[in-house]
Amino acid sequence: MAVLTRESIERELASGRLVIEPLDPAQIGPASIDLTLGDEIRVIVTDSEPINVREGTDYREHTRAQRLDVPFVLAPGVTIHGITRERVTLPDDLCGFLEGRSQFARLGLMIHVTSAFVQPGVSNRQVLEMSNVSGQPLVIHPGVRLCQLVLMRTEGRATYRGRFAVQERP
Repeated sequence: MAVLTRESIERELASGRLVIEPLDPAQIGPASIDLTLGDEIRVIVTDSEPINVREGTDYREHTRAQRLDVPFVLAPGVTIHGITRERVTLPDDLCGFLEGRSQFARLGLMIHVTSAFVQPGVSNRQVLEMSNVSGQPLVIHPGVRLCQLVLMRTEGRATYRGRFAVQERP
């Protein structure tokens, strides 16, 4: 696999094989595309019962969705789900990884806990598992370029058809 540079990204966009909507050309970097936080988050509901982590556990049973009409204060040690404003559509021979942007990582904001991989063939908005690992509250605003998508060519072709293939909400 090889990481796509700006020139390759622009060529894939121009051909229509790669689609990111909406996209401002200024979001394309030397070897990644910045993605922005949308206007909805999902917050883990705090209760006294432990959450069983096993096959079939549904995160929606332990979280609640809320609009990001006003900035959200992310307390230290807390994880929320955000979702990108952009819909990412990849052909069957491109995949990617979501990475945080260093300016926010240096403040203690993690953009993904463990699932940064973007499968080939997806067409969806990307969920961001955002955690505050600093000792200070962080104020989260919609529309900020919080992460970057690094794209790579696959060896062979594949299309993801799993549970989150068409996600539209965090």
